[in-house]
Amino acid sequence: MSALAVNSYFDDRVKSIALENAEGSSTVGVMTVGEYAFGTVKREYMTVVSGALKVRLPNSSDWQIFEKGQTFIVEANQSFDVIVTETTAYLCRYE
Repeated sequence: MSALAVNSYFDDRVKSIALENAEGSSTVGVMTVGEYAFGTVKREYMTVVSGALKVRLPNSSDWQIFEKGQTFIVEANQSFDVIVTETTAYLCRYE
């Protein structure tokens, strides 16, 4: 069993715990209210667990809202913007 890695971003306003299991690499985290820009290294499947995220996906000028149970995908080596209006939990799976 490997140790869990805890990550902190944006002055502790976004925190996640990284894990590896039979399904691959993932992080489970929480974002507090704010605006954030993220970059990807691998393809990311981001699922909202609790709350909602307003997201501007790469190469888009439109914002979309993803709520509990909804997933969006961002390809590798891209960036995306997020607006959080209520503290929100997420699961991010990497490929």
